[in-house]
Amino acid sequence: MRQLLLQRHHHSYPLLVAGRIDQRLPYHLGREARMSREAWTRATDASDLVHGEVISLRTTVLGQISEIRELQAADRRRQTVISELLRLDHRRSMETSESRTALQGQMTALQG
Repeated sequence: MRQLLLQRHHHSYPLLVAGRIDQRLPYHLGREARMSREAWTRATDASDLVHGEVISLRTTVLGQISEIRELQAADRRRQTVISELLRLDHRRSMETSESRTALQGQMTALQG
């Protein structure tokens, strides 16, 4: 373990002073542990933030899906009303055309 620590930290700071482990080793290890904990905290905070944003976006999307479904239902109702109005308009147009033809026939008979 000691050899591993010496190899791992060889380039970061000198651990051997006159063949003995540098007395600052606990400080350096503590500093490294603190930096590691701080990095973990930042990563966890970032993850929590992103998770919150995902939940918020999911809620927004679900609300929009519900609104889209309501709009689609309203559109289907409007289309039904429009179709019925077109059907009535066509029937009225046919009745008007038939009435015109009948009147023309009567006028021809009266003139005849």
